[in-house]
Amino acid sequence: MSDPYHLECGVRQGGLSSPTLFNLYVNDLIVALSSLHVGCHIDGLCVNNLSYADDMVLLSASVCGLRKLLRICEEYACGHGLLYNVKKSQFMVFEGARARCPGNVPAVKLYGVPLQRVEQFKYLGHILTVDLKDQADMDRERRALSVRANMIARRFARCSGEVKVTLFRAYCTSLYTCSLWADYSGRSYSAIRVQYNNAFRAVLGLPRYCSASGMFAEANTDCFHTTMRKRATSLLRRVRASTNTVLAMIAGRIDSPYLWHCSKRHVAQPVPERRY
Repeated sequence: MSDPYHLECGVRQGGLSSPTLFNLYVNDLIVALSSLHVGCHIDGLCVNNLSYADDMVLLSASVCGLRKLLRICEEYACGHGLLYNVKKSQFMVFEGARARCPGNVPAVKLYGVPLQRVEQFKYLGHILTVDLKDQADMDRERRALSVRANMIARRFARCSGEVKVTLFRAYCTSLYTCSLWADYSGRSYSAIRVQYNNAFRAVLGLPRYCSASGMFAEANTDCFHTTMRKRATSLLRRVRASTNTVLAMIAGRIDSPYLWHCSKRHVAQPVPERRY
């Protein structure tokens, strides 16, 4: 409720008030995009933009709709002293819609400059591909897990076993965005599981071929399957408890591929009855 004042150089990076001020600054853009009702619609809900801080994704079932959304962004940026980075802006055509779209996709331009079409893109640390498979992101996390485990094993080799287990839990069990993995090959899943087990062996200095289930039970630490179930269950619980309209829509879809995946992969199957 104070008198208005101008910020000439943007918000302070890392400042406590910066996220709130930035959200207020770009909120009108999100409202303008959502109220246009152009783009993707799911269950009657317009889902044409997803924003996290200054990272924005535009979703459209057609090139014409995407161009209209980009035009709104250009007009807003021009009127608010912003400038989009064309070199960092790219677009993807997902294979699920390829059967209904022409083989040669028309150019998508920002400020008159054609955007680069890519086969995969890292958004908020998660790798998205045109076929919506998760192998690429699983490979990314597998390599990152190897780096973290080797770092801990090298720097804390003289620490006690209790300290090493604590470090493993803190740095190697997070498996960033693993709760989003829903469509992957058995080979990719097995590869990251083996890397998880080898990471624990490397951190604690255990033999390479010792029992995986035994070493995790002895250290009272979650194995790979338990970690995956906990991450998926945590995300599912938060999505269902969210008041966000988009997340509520996703949670309400009983035919959601992700809900089906959690039920099939991360829920214990009932033990069949024995007949005598």
